[in-house]
Amino acid sequence: MVDPNCSKPIIYDTAQSKWCNINHPELLETNNGLLPVASSGGLLCFRSFSGEFFISNPVSGSHRKLPHVDIEDTVHAIAMSSSSLSSYKLILVHGDPSSLTVKTFDSTLDHWTVSMLHRKTKFQQLALPESGDEYGDETLYYLSKAGDVVATDMQRSPSKQFSSVVITEKNGNEVLYFLSQSGRVVGCNLSEGFWYEYPKILPPFFEHSLDLVECRGEMLVVVMSELLESASLRVWRFSEEKGLWVQVGAIPPSMSHEFYGKKADINCVGHGNLIMVCVSSVSCGFNCEVLCNLEENSWVELPECFISGKPKEFVSAFSFEPRLEACV
Repeated sequence: MVDPNCSKPIIYDTAQSKWCNINHPELLETNNGLLPVASSGGLLCFRSFSGEFFISNPVSGSHRKLPHVDIEDTVHAIAMSSSSLSSYKLILVHGDPSSLTVKTFDSTLDHWTVSMLHRKTKFQQLALPESGDEYGDETLYYLSKAGDVVATDMQRSPSKQFSSVVITEKNGNEVLYFLSQSGRVVGCNLSEGFWYEYPKILPPFFEHSLDLVECRGEMLVVVMSELLESASLRVWRFSEEKGLWVQVGAIPPSMSHEFYGKKADINCVGHGNLIMVCVSSVSCGFNCEVLCNLEENSWVELPECFISGKPKEFVSAFSFEPRLEACV
């Protein structure tokens, strides 16, 4: 769990349904300004303010600094994937839509590789008619019923600013997904070298906050929206057969009612059948964590975590499986 200050690590153990402490990793004690940005298996990836990357096993305390990589333009996604306890990849996507660049650090090769992605139109006929179709250029503004001007490119928690997931498809292709600033899901087929956009899930004036997760080997989108003086939190997957987004889960209205009017941001992480949703609002001082079990269609608000008698607030979470033997 990540708090606004990225201080002493706290873990929510889903197997025991309780909060746990973890020894302060040596990495965080000796390096100031590190922020967790990705995870896979038993490893976490941290990024420094200067753009350096560190891989850490938070259980064993082992860590390493990756070789420096130059990135001179906008970073869109940072993701990790691992095929075993002894190998992992860190994947960065950056650049403008005309020439997306992928830089990958493969631990088995111990160096960075570079590849380019070309654009491919995959769902254009389903997309909403909007001006500025290139992602990142379509920030929309609308007037809410309360008279507030709201932008669709909501600022994310720094730890989730480059939120993305990597999925290995049945045909073996590795696909990375991330969110554009306008709220579109962008898919990057790393195996075949192209990228594409999905249609929007909801009209822009309905979307309030959204995030990507990986669950059960597929990419899902969690969306919090407000309509008719109520708030909803729903989970969507894209059906290739139907060519549209299909709802696969929704929080009970009695639980989501407290989110209405908070202008909250959601930051989510998936693992197996579980989705952790961190709901936080700086302007309202609101914070809570909700755990969804998609298989059982159950939603539970987690009890507050108290440190030294004070409730702890979390803005995001990362999933990892504690393994002493996971190599960095």
